[in-house]
Amino acid sequence: MEKQEGRDAAGVRLDDPWYDALASGWGELDGTGAPAPVLPPQSVDRRSAGPCTADIYLEVQRSAAFQEVRGRYRGFVVPAALAFLTWYLAYVVAATTAPGLMARPVAGAVNVAMVAGLGQFLTTFLLTWAYARHARVRRDRAALDLRWAVFDRTRAQEQTKAQAEATAREQAGTQGMTRGNER
Repeated sequence: MEKQEGRDAAGVRLDDPWYDALASGWGELDGTGAPAPVLPPQSVDRRSAGPCTADIYLEVQRSAAFQEVRGRYRGFVVPAALAFLTWYLAYVVAATTAPGLMARPVAGAVNVAMVAGLGQFLTTFLLTWAYARHARVRRDRAALDLRWAVFDRTRAQEQTKAQAEATAREQAGTQGMTRGNER
């Protein structure tokens, strides 16, 4: 998104990804200084339109493949988070309740507290590496397959909808032409 300058810099641009397309026109000016008219949403016959995008995502969420990906995620994240939290709390508790132990020198001016503090950093980096490796080895392929399945289904739905709209336009055009010929 480009940087905006000037009087209307605070306004929302149309290419803003967070711009709510459903609410566009509400309170916006139409160029004449008057608020743009609010058009009611078009009614859609759900029986002929097929499944909507939300239905597709709910179906994917209920699928065994999605549950397997989520299970693999939880299987790594929950134990790793609990282990790290336990290690961190042990460090904090030891620092507050056993200052003599934490002040014990290990090598020169380096004491147990410094080694444990550096161990916190090392643990963070190791946990990040382990998470990235786990995601790459155990989840990424299955998640990518799910993503493509959803993409294919939504694309097919959009093509079907576009074909139905084109057919409806053709029928409306044909009806308009026959009415014109009748006059």
